[in-house]
Amino acid sequence: MNFFSKDTKSAIEAKGLAQWIAFGPVVFQVARVLRNSGILKVLLDCKAEGLTLEQIRDQVNLPHYGTRILLESGLGIGLVTTMEDKYFITKTGYFVNNDPLTRVNMDFIHDVCYKGLFSLDKSIETGKPEGLKEFGNWETIYEGLSSLPAHVQKSWFAFDHFFSDIAFPLTLPKVYDGKIKKILDIGGNTGKWAIASAHFSKDLHITVMDLPGQLNVAREKVIQADLEDRISFYPVNILDEKAAFPKGFDAIWMSQFLDCFSEAEIISIMKRCHASLDDDKYVLILEAFWDDQRFETAAFCLQQTSVYFTALANGNSQMYNSAVFIHCIEEAGFKIEERIDEIGLSHTLLKCKKRKEK
Repeated sequence: MNFFSKDTKSAIEAKGLAQWIAFGPVVFQVARVLRNSGILKVLLDCKAEGLTLEQIRDQVNLPHYGTRILLESGLGIGLVTTMEDKYFITKTGYFVNNDPLTRVNMDFIHDVCYKGLFSLDKSIETGKPEGLKEFGNWETIYEGLSSLPAHVQKSWFAFDHFFSDIAFPLTLPKVYDGKIKKILDIGGNTGKWAIASAHFSKDLHITVMDLPGQLNVAREKVIQADLEDRISFYPVNILDEKAAFPKGFDAIWMSQFLDCFSEAEIISIMKRCHASLDDDKYVLILEAFWDDQRFETAAFCLQQTSVYFTALANGNSQMYNSAVFIHCIEEAGFKIEERIDEIGLSHTLLKCKKRKEK
């Protein structure tokens, strides 16, 4: 659905939004502190009666001045209202405090992205994740993922897993129809899909292919799940174009993986999938496309997530427009045999088969 074909705002609305953008970092940090300090929670707990500044101050154990600054900013942001010297939480304040999606997004932006986004202009110019220098001297964030500070890792994985945790249970029956016995999970990350697959189908063997460091994390999860006999590992640097993919699989699976690569890299990966599969086998891809969302807010979130890839992840990938993404698949010699949209919050499942040359 195209939410972006017309400019519908009046001049006054447009200027107001421009000020929101100008003060965006202030809005974000105040909202985060209102949440983390407990101010939103105490207002939510007594939302009908409301609380005075002094009552809020005493309950959250913050200085009078700081509490007042946060609350007055919160008025302009729309997280609280005030009447007769009392403050009340708004619907937006409720979502900032309680909504899991909002919490995951906010923590991801603050812990993973915030400082690195200061270098966005350089990343746009160079095509490299200049903001990643906030954490280390890696080419991509994936190389250093296991070395990131614990709280950063926690927010990164919470963000990454939130959407797949919703989509995977809905996707498993669409993937495993009894014909697949051996599947290659490329970019298996922590092994979440492999473990879910092994529990879903007892006759299935999964091989997880990823960077060696990332496979160490997945291996620990697999051992904890007592699935070592049904899940194996294949370490490889996907970006090494000389690295051929293993053969002998009924299907190749990639979830939230190809968005981590540029168009040229996606084509390279898909060409190696093409070379490793028999003609009657499939590549199954689970992705979220910003142009294929039911709600404008979902499209907005995906578009802004692309900026994380630019500034911190690798400098050259994004959450794609589906037409751009599918063009890469077709360039690699595949056709889309089946497309299932609206899986979970935002995902699309693509079933790709080798295109027969005329």
